[in-house]
Amino acid sequence: MTSTPRRLLLLNGPNLNLLGTREPDIYGHETLADVEALVARTAAASGFDVRALQSNHEGVLIDAIHAAREDCAGIVINPGGLTHTSVSLRDALSGVSLPVAEVHISDVYAREEFRHHSYIRDVAAVHVVGEGVPGYARATTLLIDILTGRADG
Repeated sequence: MTSTPRRLLLLNGPNLNLLGTREPDIYGHETLADVEALVARTAAASGFDVRALQSNHEGVLIDAIHAAREDCAGIVINPGGLTHTSVSLRDALSGVSLPVAEVHISDVYAREEFRHHSYIRDVAAVHVVGEGVPGYARATTLLIDILTGRADG
């Protein structure tokens, strides 16, 4: 393995497996498969591959974050509702010392008050909020720019 892996971990948290059918007025009609394909295409354009995982279980996401230390250069994450509740997820991201891009499909700051706080915000180098599914591509590009030295992180 090279000293700098050319792989990203794409994590999607609880309920994101329902994309395309869950509240399409908020989240759109694109599916999780569409998200994963978009991120894979975006990363491939810069020579990166992607390992994607979605889970409704916090511990599964934390285990994936820990495993990313071995073969990933960075993490793109939409933690879903765990954004607003999980200190453990935040600590896992902080603990692995990999650059993180936090992405949210909807504008969480224009929604319910409880969604305005992110435990991930202070450990993420990139924040893309409210740009729909295309926001995943922008988050991926910005993270790769940090990883390749084209931007500060």
